[in-house]
Amino acid sequence: MISMLKPSFPPGITLLPFNVPNFTTIKKMLNISQDNKINKVEEPKALLFARQCLLDGEIIALPTDTVYGLACDANNEQAIQKLYNIKGRDYHKPVAICVKNLNALRRYGKSDHLEDALLEGLLPGPITIILERSAQLSNRFLNPNTTKIGIRIPDFLFIQNLCSMFDEQPLALTSANRSGEPSSLNIHEFEAIWPKLGGIFDAGQIGMSEERRFASTVVDLSQPGFFKLVREGVALKSTLKTLHDLKNKSTRN
Repeated sequence: MISMLKPSFPPGITLLPFNVPNFTTIKKMLNISQDNKINKVEEPKALLFARQCLLDGEIIALPTDTVYGLACDANNEQAIQKLYNIKGRDYHKPVAICVKNLNALRRYGKSDHLEDALLEGLLPGPITIILERSAQLSNRFLNPNTTKIGIRIPDFLFIQNLCSMFDEQPLALTSANRSGEPSSLNIHEFEAIWPKLGGIFDAGQIGMSEERRFASTVVDLSQPGFFKLVREGVALKSTLKTLHDLKNKSTRN
């Protein structure tokens, strides 16, 4: 049976080492300069450039299935701090991670109590699922005030392919805007922060309505048998339908 539950936020966890390779050779190979860091997502070099930016600890901007996002390696201490500084975000406010598939979700979030049918009904899509984090998320600067983590699998090919290329590491993901400003539906809406980014990946206008700016629906599924709606977002109706359908099925059984 699924009921409502308020989340709790105990302290965080410890750090594991992460090695960052030199980026100079890759930049020369791709013929990328500081003045040429905007790439169309369909360009052949875009994914490789994005991956190397992440490995170098850079922050990138890229499209998702909701709004444009800022992303970095979630297990890189310096990158997470840089992400918060660029966004002007309070360090007490958590950021989500992005992974390529349900296997990766289960690797980084404790989800043994969740059936595949439920997760497959919600993801991929514009939904963030909050779970207790696993030891695979070792960055002490990633949401240090909670043991939980929001996990996304966006329904957008470029970011899915990037997650697949990035050596199984998760991406920290937040919206591409300064805190307190509207989220972005095209790259020019966050032009003020371009100089601070390692790469910008352009898919054009990714939405026309203001409702699209509401970003993902956030639901806490960290406790067996309960859920907590944290943010309504753009997928509220479909999320609640999936959760209630599961509740009704469980009741009948």
